[in-house]
Amino acid sequence: MPNSDQRKTLILTGASRGIGHATVKRFSTAGWRVITCSRHPFPDDCPWDAGPEDHIVVDLASSEDTARAILVMRDKLQKHGGGLHALINNAAISPKKAGGARLNAIESDEDEWKRVFQVNFFAPIMLARGLIDELTTAKGAVVNVTSIAGSRVHPFAGAAYSTSKAALASLTREMAADFGPRGVRVNAISPGEIETAILSPGTEKIVEQLPLQRLGQPEEVAKAIYFLCTNDSSYITGAEILINGGQHV
Repeated sequence: MPNSDQRKTLILTGASRGIGHATVKRFSTAGWRVITCSRHPFPDDCPWDAGPEDHIVVDLASSEDTARAILVMRDKLQKHGGGLHALINNAAISPKKAGGARLNAIESDEDEWKRVFQVNFFAPIMLARGLIDELTTAKGAVVNVTSIAGSRVHPFAGAAYSTSKAALASLTREMAADFGPRGVRVNAISPGEIETAILSPGTEKIVEQLPLQRLGQPEEVAKAIYFLCTNDSSYITGAEILINGGQHV
């Protein structure tokens, strides 16, 4: 394990479960320092090295709290050389009706639309802009987690969630163009039906129609995220990698 001044550093939102939790494991295993962000305090039973010290409780639904957290992140980074090698915007919310039913464009109220877009769209660009100097110093990478629902109407994902993910995919292209001259790469990964707590009842019917005929695992998504944050993907930027078992075909 390299010492703290030599280790690469990752900031990850939505770290407490699912894809985020698997991503923490993947990067930690590779020796990275992982700064996790979540609405929840750091759990006592997690074994991550320096976990409690490098965990930030933040409500991404609040632009004010997000701005506060950015200052905390910058302070933590300055204590270890100031560079940020990877920022992963994984946190997202997907409100549903009772029983996991889809909230369509007619039924979603204005406040819900604003809350979803604040977490799923505005927080990622706030974080990237707020940490742009640290990303530039390290020639780092940004990975935005979009969704298959961003490119087609999904039977369970609501209209606000789906359109926020479509906007995030477009933002990824814009960021790639704007951050690229600074040596910072920006890509997205677009998961399909991954076995996480966000799935709704009835997903098994979708799985039956997939070419691979199974749910994806969070670890499979984490591997793709890791690839996009390493030199193995050094000439990839502005891309959106589909991780969906062939669902798009």
